[in-house]
Amino acid sequence: MPELPEVERGRRLAEAVAVGRRIARVWCADDRIVLDSASPRRWRRALEGRRVRAARRWGKQLWLELDAPPHPLFHFGMSGALKTPDATPIQLKSGPREDRPVWPPRYLKVRLHLDDGRELAMTDARRLGRALLRDDPEHEPPIARLGFDPLLAMPAPARFSEMLRARRGILKSLLLDQSFAAGVGNWIADEVLYQAGIDPRRRASSLTDEEARRLRARLGSIVKRAVAANADSSRYPRTWLFHRRWGKRGNARTARGERIEHQTIGGRTAAWVPSAQR
Repeated sequence: MPELPEVERGRRLAEAVAVGRRIARVWCADDRIVLDSASPRRWRRALEGRRVRAARRWGKQLWLELDAPPHPLFHFGMSGALKTPDATPIQLKSGPREDRPVWPPRYLKVRLHLDDGRELAMTDARRLGRALLRDDPEHEPPIARLGFDPLLAMPAPARFSEMLRARRGILKSLLLDQSFAAGVGNWIADEVLYQAGIDPRRRASSLTDEEARRLRARLGSIVKRAVAANADSSRYPRTWLFHRRWGKRGNARTARGERIEHQTIGGRTAAWVPSAQR
């Protein structure tokens, strides 16, 4: 599933291609699930002729800020992405494998033709993403319901500790709760807890101030490192759990030789290292 770094990669792509350009023409699939019941005609009327002022993101939500509302807001679901004809798409662990680039891409949902001849498209193979039109994206649902963004608005250490103490839920589940930390998904949560040395089954309120500081520091550093790598997992440090966590293999080991256990915690599969996480 695209998490914060993958969505930030999409935002940067949209910024490079679309900001400052006018949307000359819009094509939309007649998909009332992904397009949230909006018709292709409504999308065309809302966006054609508008100029893109900025590409913005909060958590896993990405939107184009236009010169007048409504603004298109995208959530990639399990396998969605923004694509252009000349950009190499990222290959997600959970996404369909593309053996060769094609244009227009498969699973096309929204296609923006810009006034300089370039294009920007949203795809979604599993139809779990959403493309919405919002007058004020930052202050309307779904963004209005989200928690802090670890890259853009990490809480101060004391505030972070207070937030944990106020929650009695399981720590792994809390990190996945978008109303707590927007943009954190399964692999980031597992990586943060592994590097912080904290058992994912613990109650959030049980953490000491030192453990909370460690958790916060790891969350910030992992997100920043993944974003700096432009979500290219081949550039992530080889010691990261990320490279060994997939597939639920019974003999899975970290780069240090520690045994990785896969366990359902809070309804989600967690990959963790019992010998290193307390």
